[in-house]
Amino acid sequence: MTRWRGADERERLLQVVQPALIGLIDGALSTLAPIFAAAYLAGSRSALLVGLAAALGAAISMGLSEALSDDGELTGRGGALGRGLITGFATFVGGAFHAVPFVISDVDTALALAYALVAVELVAIAWIRKRYLRVGLMRSLVQVTLGGVVIAAVGITLGQA
Repeated sequence: MTRWRGADERERLLQVVQPALIGLIDGALSTLAPIFAAAYLAGSRSALLVGLAAALGAAISMGLSEALSDDGELTGRGGALGRGLITGFATFVGGAFHAVPFVISDVDTALALAYALVAVELVAIAWIRKRYLRVGLMRSLVQVTLGGVVIAAVGITLGQA
């Protein structure tokens, strides 16, 4: 927390916000297709397990990718370990959040709740982009929602095949 308070706006953006945002976006979007496909194919328990596995796998992958991509010396993006941990944690949160409803055994109820949570995630991502990256809220909502809809549609389509 001291690092956050002691940093200027640019350092916060490069060293904390950007790695967290990358993780949230990847976690929220990359796990949609497998979770929804599993829900339609095999039910709630499968969707929960696939969702958690996808969220954990994506978190490890994204954390490593962020940590190994830049040591921070040239770009000023901060230490690799810190960025990797931030990105990995945010990826897990973004991916696991909409898997949690599948603890409910009734798949239709779980899906309805998961759709609502995905909407909340996408609005939160759009707001973070507006707040820190100065992207217009409507533009950001359209961008992240379009991506989310396309990916969810892939999962739903494959799940009903």
